[in-house]
Amino acid sequence: MATSAEVTASNPGSGEVPGTFDEGYKDGWFSELSSMWPGQALSLKVDKILHQTKSDFQDVCVFQNEAFGNVLVLDGVIQCTDRDEFSYQEMIANLPLCSLPYEPKKVLVIGGGDGGVTRELARHKSIEVIDQAEIDGEVPRTSKQFFPKMAVGFDDPRVNLRITDGLKFLEECAENTYDAIVVDSSDPVGPAEVLFQRPFFESMHRALKPGGVVSTQGESLWLHLELITEVAKMCKDVFVGGTVNYAYTTIPTYPSGQIGFMLCAKANDGEPFSFKESRRSPPEGLRYYDEDVHRAAFCLPKFAKEALRGHLTS
Repeated sequence: MATSAEVTASNPGSGEVPGTFDEGYKDGWFSELSSMWPGQALSLKVDKILHQTKSDFQDVCVFQNEAFGNVLVLDGVIQCTDRDEFSYQEMIANLPLCSLPYEPKKVLVIGGGDGGVTRELARHKSIEVIDQAEIDGEVPRTSKQFFPKMAVGFDDPRVNLRITDGLKFLEECAENTYDAIVVDSSDPVGPAEVLFQRPFFESMHRALKPGGVVSTQGESLWLHLELITEVAKMCKDVFVGGTVNYAYTTIPTYPSGQIGFMLCAKANDGEPFSFKESRRSPPEGLRYYDEDVHRAAFCLPKFAKEALRGHLTS
């Protein structure tokens, strides 16, 4: 793996070798091992392995744990659990959508093969079309079987799920197409690596309508501040005249118990855009997100504000 100083937005994760579930499984426990968080590992007891396969893109495993229910692991990294998935899914979807001053009609999801983000977007009644580009068809298949409360999003008639490369999909879509794009990616290793690089962000900018918004998985302030800083710097360059912000949420089974979101808005001729206040009422049925949590998500600790100073929109 490259050292943290070598990992940049132009080539994050360079040299990283994806792991497998078996590498972290020993004596009935799974430990999430990765050089992206050296010297630490979250360990969960494996009550039963429910599913294990190797897709064309990654190692896929689902196991059962008495504390967190079913656990999805891709390339040796925990992606979601029954117990805490909603804190991530609700935030990555509602932080951008509830910041919009108008009702979104057409939204794109990149990744998100477990269906959780799609479920949250489908709560918004104004949305007419939800396109989704997921590179690995094994993930939706697995989620439908073992995570039905997340995969329920795929049943919405507005959802068009396409098993395809997200970057290729964006490059082929028409300019000014979407009100919002949500990128639910894994870490910048293996198939998700391109989702942290400049060509991908440039393609998203082109595909957005003026004033449209992007929300991407933004890693942990505690573990990846240098990578976050480089991505923020790149976003400010790509979204010239627009808005770039960073927010975060808590989630017990992600490394450090926290995960962030890079939020960008395409420039528009209207008034300056701000993510920091909710402009639309949240949909019904949420368990984590509300207007107060929205505002609090942008209150960064001092060390993060200092590192990101000059790269985020004030």
